[in-house]
Amino acid sequence: MPPSDFTYDDIGATRRGGFCPPGFHQLHVRTRIGEGEKVFRRASEAVLTWEMHREMGVGIEAGADRAAADVDVTVTLAGMIKAPCRIVYTVDEPRRAGWAYGTLAGHPECGEEAFVVERTGDGTVWLTVSAFSRPAKWYARAGGAATRGLQNAYARRCGKVLRRMCADLAEW
Repeated sequence: MPPSDFTYDDIGATRRGGFCPPGFHQLHVRTRIGEGEKVFRRASEAVLTWEMHREMGVGIEAGADRAAADVDVTVTLAGMIKAPCRIVYTVDEPRRAGWAYGTLAGHPECGEEAFVVERTGDGTVWLTVSAFSRPAKWYARAGGAATRGLQNAYARRCGKVLRRMCADLAEW
């Protein structure tokens, strides 16, 4: 995956939790999804197959049915904003699953965003959405703090939707 295809330099940097390149805004939203192995498996599958995003009403055009490194994904927001991305890495471990994508030319933002489901030692299942970004298009720059607020609201909504999708499996 040639770095020149991406609109930023630190490809895969969301893998290093808490890293944010200079000049970018950081996002970190962690939402409790539920408890137990069934919840973890369901949440992981929903994230890895784009189901969570589609359930949110986000348009997804992907080069594969499941997240995998180097797969191109175009996210459509509000029915008209096209955001081309490419998967930079996936995580598929016994207690962690998810992926991150990086922005390509034409995306309104520049940066990377990760969606990772984790089952902690006590059995609690969490979704963490982490990102670093900066505006790439004039309208994202013009939005300023409101654009960052929308990104934060989007990350929180991911958690709420995924929790709802897994509610019937909860072991609480």
